[in-house]
Amino acid sequence: MSRENLTNLILAALLLAVPLGAYALGQNFYITLATRIAILALAATGLNLALGLGGLVSFGHAAFFGIGGYAAGILATHGFSGDPLVFGLPGTNQMLVVWLVAVVVAGLVGLAIGAISLRTSGVYFIMITLAFAQMVYYFAISWPAYGGEDGLSILVRNQFPGVNTMRPLNFLLICYLVLIAAIGLFALIRASRFGSALQAARQNEVRVATVGIAPFRIRLTAFAISAAVTGLAGALFADLNRFVSPSMLSWHMSGELIVLIILGGVGRLFGPLAGAMLYVIFEYALGGITERWQFFLGLILLGVVLFARGGLLGFLAGRAKHG
Repeated sequence: MSRENLTNLILAALLLAVPLGAYALGQNFYITLATRIAILALAATGLNLALGLGGLVSFGHAAFFGIGGYAAGILATHGFSGDPLVFGLPGTNQMLVVWLVAVVVAGLVGLAIGAISLRTSGVYFIMITLAFAQMVYYFAISWPAYGGEDGLSILVRNQFPGVNTMRPLNFLLICYLVLIAAIGLFALIRASRFGSALQAARQNEVRVATVGIAPFRIRLTAFAISAAVTGLAGALFADLNRFVSPSMLSWHMSGELIVLIILGGVGRLFGPLAGAMLYVIFEYALGGITERWQFFLGLILLGVVLFARGGLLGFLAGRAKHG
């Protein structure tokens, strides 16, 4: 087993072992903390498809994260009240249906945003994705039917067949399995011809075009898949908190996802998980000491950028063999 695979296995085991130990000790708070790590890692895994493999620095992924959250909140609200949605469609409290809606809607919005944004590059791409995300954000806060600036509460967590999702450990296991599936999807894409073309387009777009591959289509497909995965994470995040807020759509959320990837390792398989672990641990440990814990996180991020450009995984497992 390679050093990186061993490190990945340890990270996956830690995310499962710590909350199981907390459950044995009756400490549900740490289970919730681990669930937050899993969901943020899932959202960052979605962004890592675009950023890590395609080199697309998107500052608009909060839009997809928030869309997934609002999909969960709106469907649950209508499912609880019995009021129909548009075209007379019913709401629902079934997670599998909510996930499907979140993935499809976030993916379609990602396809639309990507079709426009990917006609630019560099700082222009960053700014246009940010602009689209802010448009969605301001739409949400001006939407009084679903809470506006106050957000939208989910009275009871959505249901998964055969599982009591109100129990913290059960919900953690659901989020954990979804995260592992998303990491598996990332690995499959990275190892596929599509993934190779996406990484090649990141390195030299002209050479890819000369061999008959359209870089725009490759990037657009990756961007839409990336948006869909991040939307799924948003639906889980809404269920975790039983609340949907416009803050999920804020540009701060997009920046947070980028920070997670940089901390863990850009393009690394378990980089988002490593970054989410580091971020949430610092948020919890330093947040109890000072309200300005982000200052110290900024120093760590600066150190990673200057001295450990492979992130935490690069430091622990060495140089990446892919990308």
